[in-house]
Amino acid sequence: MTADNRREVLYWRLLARLFDPEEQAALESASVAIVDDAGLPPALLDPGTSIDNLVQRHPHLAAELDGLMSDPDGDRTGEVRRAALASKLLLNVFDTGTGDVSAGRLARWQADAGWFERALGHEPGQSRGRAEGKVLAGIEGDLIKRMRLREVLADPRLAAKLTPSMSLIDQLLRDKNNLDGVALANAKRLIRQFVDEVAAVLRTQVAQASAGTIDRSVPPKRVFRNLDLDRTIWKNLPNYNPEDERLYVDRLFYRQTAKRVTPARMIVVVDQSGSMVDSMVNCTILASIFAGLPKVDVHLIAYDTRALDLTPWVHDPFEVLLRTKLGGGNDGPVAMAMARPKIADPRNTVLVWISDFYEFDRSQPLFDGIEAVHRSGVRFIPVGSVNSSGTQSVNPWFRQRFKDLGTPVISGKIQKLVVELKNFVA
Repeated sequence: MTADNRREVLYWRLLARLFDPEEQAALESASVAIVDDAGLPPALLDPGTSIDNLVQRHPHLAAELDGLMSDPDGDRTGEVRRAALASKLLLNVFDTGTGDVSAGRLARWQADAGWFERALGHEPGQSRGRAEGKVLAGIEGDLIKRMRLREVLADPRLAAKLTPSMSLIDQLLRDKNNLDGVALANAKRLIRQFVDEVAAVLRTQVAQASAGTIDRSVPPKRVFRNLDLDRTIWKNLPNYNPEDERLYVDRLFYRQTAKRVTPARMIVVVDQSGSMVDSMVNCTILASIFAGLPKVDVHLIAYDTRALDLTPWVHDPFEVLLRTKLGGGNDGPVAMAMARPKIADPRNTVLVWISDFYEFDRSQPLFDGIEAVHRSGVRFIPVGSVNSSGTQSVNPWFRQRFKDLGTPVISGKIQKLVVELKNFVA
């Protein structure tokens, strides 16, 4: 059997194991012979053996696993041995089975995932933001949904290994009222860590977004830094004297830099029902960032079947999230009844409404309220969702009516909402 044939057998066994937990006798027996011939331990083929246990029994394998998959076009020697080791890593990381997940199993998977990252050439936990890091986060999120999370949170050692992610925050926010003591403290630490990480990204996006239009009604300030040199030269070209080769300037031109400084009121209404956790997290953080800008008055309302005014905590998204209650139905008219009294100067107010707009028997009353607010002069911005991927599900009935109203639903990508808000308040 050639080296290529041996590698194929190992990878066919891997695929068979990933898609069917039942052993394929022919592939198993052939793989045992291949692994033995390559001088590798039989435990390499045991799905129940963690990478830590394997390395503990055979320390020399640690050096081989480091960077194993970082250069697929590198040295081609020992291909069968590399294929066997890579198959073990892939099987341990991607074969997560079904059913409940214990805290110990999650810890073993996290350790195996760390070895997988090392094989890719990254330090454990440093692949976040890369494609492979997103895949690992998705698998970990699925494991977290299937596990006894309270058991992990109650153990500081296990809780310290959790990687804050949207799926984990979703679980924590839904279960926070059932936590206390060490478990609650660890949950708050993870939520705070995730909020700080997302806030750092959103602050950068706000800083980089368009800063609004120049106010042409304000005369330019006549200082050197505002001097428009190109325009000054162009306008004074008729004064050029070819005899002494000099340009005589009789008028200076300056750039206009003044922007609108009227205080703006921003009212953000977020649907906290169903699967809107991404929007809830992103929008509370975004609202806190804009609340920190000068001359911006931000109000935040969350709603399901009841509306909750979170404005007193708008500067601290962590506190806002602790006061939310994810899940349940939704009642948009209740949220509108809370938002309308906050509109003091319609022409200087923006109302951002984040929801999938599935209101069922309350659709017409909510739309009537939105239409009335829009007609009064308020800038209304409907958003289907606010997440990193831009995926959104919006009630077609509302989508068409918002389009007819001249306020189409904007994409769920958060960058678009950042630009819209920055242009309004700048």
